[in-house]
Amino acid sequence: MKKFLIVGLGNIGSEYDNTRHNIGFKILDRLATNENITFENKKLGAISQFRFKGRTFILLKPSTYMNLSGKAVKYWMTKEKIALENVLIVCDDINISFGTIRLKGKGSAGGHNGLKDINLQLNTQNYARFRFGVGDQFSKGKLIDYVLGKWNPDEESKLGERLEKSCDLIKSFGTAGLNNTMSEFNGK
Repeated sequence: MKKFLIVGLGNIGSEYDNTRHNIGFKILDRLATNENITFENKKLGAISQFRFKGRTFILLKPSTYMNLSGKAVKYWMTKEKIALENVLIVCDDINISFGTIRLKGKGSAGGHNGLKDINLQLNTQNYARFRFGVGDQFSKGKLIDYVLGKWNPDEESKLGERLEKSCDLIKSFGTAGLNNTMSEFNGK
C-alpha cells in the first residue's frame, strides 16, 4: 500500500481562518469534506486519512504554527514511514497570481518561512510542493498584513472552483505521479 503525506501549511487559531496564508489548511479542509472524513488532533497537528485508487492519503495540518512546520512534517514522515518522494507540501505563494497553481518536485523556500523550516528539518529542498497563488496586491511594508488578511470578495467568489481543482491535483499526485500531475495542472 503506497502512502502519501499531504501537508497543508497554515496557522492554528480562529484569527487565521480564511486568510491567504492558511490556504494549505483550507485546501485540506475541502479535500476532507469531499472525502467525508474529519481531522483528529494528534501530536504536532490535526490528522486525517482516506484511501483512493489503492493509495492512502494522510492529511496533516501542523499545529506548530507556520514558521515551525518542519517539526510536524518530520515527525509524521517518520511515524508513518513515508518516503520523501511521497510528501507534498501545500502552501501559499505571493509570487503567483491569485488562484494559479504550481506543482514542483523541489526548489527553494522562496521567502516562505514554513518551507524554510521544512528545508531545515528535512535537510533537503528535494520534496514536492504545491504552491497556490495568492497574488501580491499589497504596498511596500504590508506583506504580513496581506498574507494574514482575509480574501477579498472577488477572490472569495472564485475560491470554490480553485479549491476543487486543488483537491484534484492532490489526488493526481498520489495516483498519476509528480510529472504527469505537473503537466496537467501547472498554470491552470
